[in-house]
Amino acid sequence: MPTRLPVELSKAYRLLNHGPTVLVSSAHGDAKNVMAAAWSMPLDFSPPKIAVVIDRATRTRELVEASGEFALNIPSREMAQAALQVGSESGRDIDKFRAHGLMTFAAEKIAAPLLEGCLGWLECRVIAEPHIQNCYDLFLGEVVAAWADPRAFKGGHWSFEEGCPRSIHYIAGGNFFETGAAFEVDKM
Repeated sequence: MPTRLPVELSKAYRLLNHGPTVLVSSAHGDAKNVMAAAWSMPLDFSPPKIAVVIDRATRTRELVEASGEFALNIPSREMAQAALQVGSESGRDIDKFRAHGLMTFAAEKIAAPLLEGCLGWLECRVIAEPHIQNCYDLFLGEVVAAWADPRAFKGGHWSFEEGCPRSIHYIAGGNFFETGAAFEVDKM
């Protein structure tokens, strides 16, 4: 299991606030799957809530609906190829974990596996909203546990020091960018 820093739930939104690509992992019974999602965001502070789009045609959607839970895993540049691959294939056709050598470890509050090599992990329980799930493929989740790689997330914030691993952001056509240097603006 990788080294993880507990993140206060009141600060869990900061793991997603900068809009990274996420890998959505899910499990139900003996089945598990992972998919990439570029559309996720924090929604609330207390309790912390997130939103993520999970298309109705995906294996992940079946598992999330059956289990009522999922995890958002925040990959770094080293996982960009895997993110592109798991976002381009169906979990009905292959075991994506085995096919791409993705290692997992157990979450603490949900059954969905967490992915090694990521920078952050959010364990979520579905907040049932059938209308938006069916009409817009939008799932709401309450974050019940949050973790971060202490090399990348320090003092409740992402670290942008030289040499720190950074999250990735998908911009279509197989193109990503890595989060850049942080800067501060004076508060008026």
